[in-house]
Amino acid sequence: MSADEIKIRMAEYGVVEAPGRLVTIGLGSCVGITLYDPRSRVGGMIHVMLPENKKGLKPAKYADTGLPLLVDELEDEGAKRSRLVAKIAGGAAMFSISDNSSLNVGERNVEKVRQILNDMDVEIAGEDVGEDYGRTMKFSAEDGEVVVSSHKKGEITL
Repeated sequence: MSADEIKIRMAEYGVVEAPGRLVTIGLGSCVGITLYDPRSRVGGMIHVMLPENKKGLKPAKYADTGLPLLVDELEDEGAKRSRLVAKIAGGAAMFSISDNSSLNVGERNVEKVRQILNDMDVEIAGEDVGEDYGRTMKFSAEDGEVVVSSHKKGEITL
């Protein structure tokens, strides 16, 4: 991580204007989502841990409450929802417990993120999800570029 990058930890989000940069590490079953408005060059990132907030706890920890919160923050900074483009990473099956997909938190997280973005009419322009390994996600508000790195694939650009 370089000095000009803002670190987004689990259950946190951040918003930056160009030339700002955001990074999150440790995306196992968690999902990192970036949202970017290419016209205003405002973007954000959130690191969600679980699909649904059933207890009204920390909103950024959950996809269903965190994503709307991030969109609201982006709009407050000049982004327009109709121009937002998403990129997602993570959602891995880190442990082989059972074939029961309800126990696969990563898969459930990805499904929920896709559903919410679809409901908000936000296009997913790139993704690196699933599999069985962790990832780091870096975002640049300069151009909306997202670089995902892992020990299995190296670096890929979304």
